[in-house]
Amino acid sequence: MATVFPLVPRRRVIGLAFGGVRSARRGVGSDIASTREYHAGDDVAWMDWAASARLSAARGTDEFIVRERFADEAPRVVVLVDRCATMSIEASALRGLDKPRALLTALDLIGQSASAARSLTGYLDYAEGEPYWRAPRSEARAEPGMYERSFGAPDDSVSQGLDFLAEHRRDLPTQAFVFVLSDFLVPPDLHAWQRALEHRWELVPVVIQDRVWERSFPEVGGISIPYADPKTGRVFPVYVTAKEAARLRTAHEARWDGLVRDFRSLGCEPVAVHTHDLGEMLGAFLRWADLRQMWRGAVA
Repeated sequence: MATVFPLVPRRRVIGLAFGGVRSARRGVGSDIASTREYHAGDDVAWMDWAASARLSAARGTDEFIVRERFADEAPRVVVLVDRCATMSIEASALRGLDKPRALLTALDLIGQSASAARSLTGYLDYAEGEPYWRAPRSEARAEPGMYERSFGAPDDSVSQGLDFLAEHRRDLPTQAFVFVLSDFLVPPDLHAWQRALEHRWELVPVVIQDRVWERSFPEVGGISIPYADPKTGRVFPVYVTAKEAARLRTAHEARWDGLVRDFRSLGCEPVAVHTHDLGEMLGAFLRWADLRQMWRGAVA
């Protein structure tokens, strides 16, 4: 099984020629847009011989019909990574999700999928508090260790990143894909997302949360559990009562439901990631692609 997922835009794209995504313009591609009468200079490979035979029989003269196709395009792809402290939490005996590994897996998966669609991939993060930017151009290759950076970004780095990309619209034309990788434990600034959507980008939130401890909370009342402070790295026991565990579970589940609801209200279906396993993560991206295809009325 190929470890790629299709880039499915909400509408036909207008991007770089000879890519793998359906376009709004006519050109070289796989999807038939319309038919017309043959003009001198048309490629014989475009000929619709069955339609030509029917028209010739109806008119009693030699008539030729050619097919016009939608061009295949290659949209730009940018990955905006939230490298705040909570994204540094690794797996443990009680916690299945390793967020740093999940980030690397997602980056590799998106990169391979963009390459399969003949797209150029850009990268942006605020790991050191300032933008680290690689535009999606042919000369902007990934540097060694480029994706293995620190986790010192501010809590609002996603909003800052979206505003930064707005200032670099030359590198992100209409319908560019912007994958935003974050745990979104700090609620997203919906105004920043709305401003970004005004540029007609394909915004894709990739929500990386532990299914047990962040999307919900286990029934651990009356015991002490080890707590790792992501900002200091210190681990110390925390006593949790049954009432506190129930309150946290209710709050976390409400936060998750609200997050999904807010993104869907903007027309941004999130990719829910709760594992660093490549196969399971690929399944999450394929489900996202299937939903996109359903919205467009396409057959998955």
